[in-house]
Amino acid sequence: MIRSELIQTIADDNPHLFQRDVERIVNTVFEEITDAMVHGERVELRGFGAFSVKQRGARLGRNPRTGEAVSVDSKRVPFFKTGKLLRDRLNGRS
Repeated sequence: MIRSELIQTIADDNPHLFQRDVERIVNTVFEEITDAMVHGERVELRGFGAFSVKQRGARLGRNPRTGEAVSVDSKRVPFFKTGKLLRDRLNGRS
């Protein structure tokens, strides 16, 4: 599902809301999650999962074309851990 499909599904399920308002709500939620992660905070959605930021250290990599050693800088990467309820539903358990 992509963002526009999510917005359309929520708008269809809530006919009392205008689609532009649903779009604004969805965009605000995503922006808040992103802003929290930029500040190094963990975002937990109970039953769904938790978004966090992990630090990857600098390392020595290889250029796949030439095989030459390349220095890779340290970086922060997003990490998602599924919640127990989501894992159970994916595995056919209620």
